[in-house]
Amino acid sequence: MLISAALVMLMTPGLAFFYGGMVRAKSVLNMLMMSFISLGVVTVLWVLYGYSLTFGNDLGGGLLGGFDFVNLNNIVGTLVGVAPTDAAAPWVDGHQIPHVVFVVFQLMFAIITAALISGAIADRAKFWSWTIFIAFWVTIVYFPVAHWVFNFNGVTGTDFVGGWIANKLGALDFAGGTAVHINAGAAALALVLVLGKRKGWPREPMRPHNLPFVLLGAGLLWFGWYGFNAGSALGAGDLAGVAFLTTTAATAAAILGWLIVEQIRDGKPTTLGAASGAIAGLVAITPACGFVNPLGALAIGLVAGVLCALAVSLKFKLGYDDSLDVVGVHLVGGLTGTILIGLFATTSVNSAGKEGLFYGGGLELLGKQAAAAGAVMAYSFVATLIIAFIIQKTIGFRVSAEAEATGIDEAEHAESGYEFSSLRSGGTTSAKHAEHTAEKVSATAAAGKEG
Repeated sequence: MLISAALVMLMTPGLAFFYGGMVRAKSVLNMLMMSFISLGVVTVLWVLYGYSLTFGNDLGGGLLGGFDFVNLNNIVGTLVGVAPTDAAAPWVDGHQIPHVVFVVFQLMFAIITAALISGAIADRAKFWSWTIFIAFWVTIVYFPVAHWVFNFNGVTGTDFVGGWIANKLGALDFAGGTAVHINAGAAALALVLVLGKRKGWPREPMRPHNLPFVLLGAGLLWFGWYGFNAGSALGAGDLAGVAFLTTTAATAAAILGWLIVEQIRDGKPTTLGAASGAIAGLVAITPACGFVNPLGALAIGLVAGVLCALAVSLKFKLGYDDSLDVVGVHLVGGLTGTILIGLFATTSVNSAGKEGLFYGGGLELLGKQAAAAGAVMAYSFVATLIIAFIIQKTIGFRVSAEAEATGIDEAEHAESGYEFSSLRSGGTTSAKHAEHTAEKVSATAAAGKEG
C-alpha cells in the first residue's frame, strides 16, 4: 500500500509533464507549477482537516465527515478496512491495513484531483489565485464528494457511518471515476466559463511545444495509475491483480479507439492522440477496474477512446476554451466508465460487486450509476462556478492581456522554461561579458563599413 501511494504521488509530476508539453513554450513553467502547488496546498489541508471531513463519522445525511481525525489525531496504532461479513465495500476477504497508511494513500487521490483541473485554464490563470482556488475547492467540493463515494460504513471506525453514494445509493466506483474524474471534469468546465477564452483562440494555432514531454507524462501517469487502481484493492491479492489487468486492457483498447477516429477523421494517427487515448482509457476504467472482467475492460476502453476523441472537438463547436481537453477526456471518460459499469459489472471477479445488465442484473445498477454520476457532476459544476466567480470578482483570476501575450512564465514566475539566447549561458556569462561581446560585434561591423 505504501508503494501504491508512492505510485499515485508520481502521477502528479507525470501530469505536470503531460500538461506542460501540451502548452506553448512561454507557458510551460506555469503549467508545471499549477500541478506541483497542489502537492503543497492539499497535503497541508489534508493533515489539518481534510482527511477528517472525508473519512470521519458522518455528520448527517451522508454528506460530510465529522471532526474525529482533525490534525490526524487517533490514527496511529489502529486499522481500517472491512470485516469479511461487510458486503457494502468493494474489498473482499476483509482487508485491513494500518490507518496511517490509508491516510497517505487517500491523500494522493486528493492531490491529483485538484491538479487535473488546471489543464482546462492553461495560459491564462494567476498563480496565487489558482493556489487559493485549490484550497477552497478541495474543502468545499473534493472532501465532501470523496466522503460520498469512498467512505463506507464502518471502514474507519466500528460504528462510523459513511457517505450516501457508497452506502445508501449503492453505486459502484472502485477507484474514483466519480470523486476524481467526473468531479475534476465538471469543475474544469465551470472554470473555463468563468475565465473565458485565451486571446486568439481558436483563430491562432496553439500547438503543443514538446510532444516528447507529453508522452513522458502519459507514461508516468500510466505507470502510477497501477497504484491508483490496483492499490484501491487495499491489498496485494486477487482483486488487485484483476484491477491491474483490466486497467492495462482498457488503456490499450482506448489507444486504438482514439487513433482509429483520428485516421478516419483527419487522415493521420498522431502522437498526441496516442497519449490522449491512453489517458482516456485509464480514466474510464478507474471506476470499473475492480468490477469487470478483461473482456468488459476492452469494451469500456474502446468506447472511451472513441467517445473522448470525438468529444474534444466539441469545444470548437460550442465555443468553450478547454485548453488541454480536461472536459473531453476526464469528464466524458469518467462518465463513460461510471455508467458502463451498469452494463459490464460481474460478481465473477468481485463478489462484493453487483451484476450489470449484460450479466443478468437488469437496469437497477445502470440507474444507480447514472444517478451518482449526475449528482457529482452537478454539485461540482455549481460549487466550482461560485468559487471561481468570487475569486474573479475579488482578487482576480485571470492574468492581464499583456502577460498572456508576452508569456505567463515571465509574468507570474520571473522565469522562462528555455534559454534562447545566442550568447553563452551559465554562471560564467555575466551581463558585462554580454555587453562587451555586443560592443565587439558593433565595432567589427563599423570597421567593415569603413573598409
